[in-house]
Amino acid sequence: MRFKYIVIAIIAFLAYTLGAKAGHGRYKEISNFFNSFWNDPKVKKARANAKKDVTKARKAAVKKARKYSK
Repeated sequence: MRFKYIVIAIIAFLAYTLGAKAGHGRYKEISNFFNSFWNDPKVKKARANAKKDVTKARKAAVKKARKYSK
């Protein structure tokens, strides 16, 4: 469900930045905001934790699939 909201937010952001007549200045303002957000230490830590969780879940899924495929 959360993924759905992220996709909607990305589409809305792209539609606004590409379709609005706000100009290059507004684009730079939004771009700088998202760059500062993306490079925030807390966000970096959350991305690293998510990557670890995905790796752990993938390994568990592979193990479970192998168990049931025998």
